[in-house]
Amino acid sequence: MANEKNAVLGSWIVATGTTLSAIGATPSRVLNESQLKSLDLWGNVLQATGNALTADSEENYTLDKVGNEIQAIGNTTIVASILLYFDKKTKIELNIKGNFLQALGGGVAFTEALGREPTLDELLIVNGNLLQAIGNSLQAISGIRELRGEEANKLNEVGSWIQAIGSILCALGGVTVTPRFLSITTKYQAKS
Repeated sequence: MANEKNAVLGSWIVATGTTLSAIGATPSRVLNESQLKSLDLWGNVLQATGNALTADSEENYTLDKVGNEIQAIGNTTIVASILLYFDKKTKIELNIKGNFLQALGGGVAFTEALGREPTLDELLIVNGNLLQAIGNSLQAISGIRELRGEEANKLNEVGSWIQAIGSILCALGGVTVTPRFLSITTKYQAKS
């Protein structure tokens, strides 16, 4: 029971983190550059925490567990690129690697979700993992463009929001709420 709750909690922490990171990647008239960078940092910290919590909630070694572990490593790489004192090129390269690791993790989790019984919850999870992999890939490509001196901000922004939408779909797929909104049941409880 605790494992199922940790899985749900982890997926909502990831969804919160990806949304914060997407806000941090979006130019703002209200927030300055330092505040946007802080949102991106905290968003990635939350994503790493949520992915690790979700991976830890699975007792057996599955592709979903591996995917979440890889995503947590990708987020940690991005956190390192923000916090540690590297030159700009190294920071961008770490960001690219972190986003590609997240895309790989999302792809691995996507593969596992494809093999499950087709339900509405699983449809949300499959599409959510696919969107996260696409969003992270776009963010990594934007980093490559930045290294080449090309305009990359819009691509990074779009990738961030695609990833955020994907993580929200995954979180929604992990929770089924009754019509009266009185109880929350995880998809894992329904299988036992």
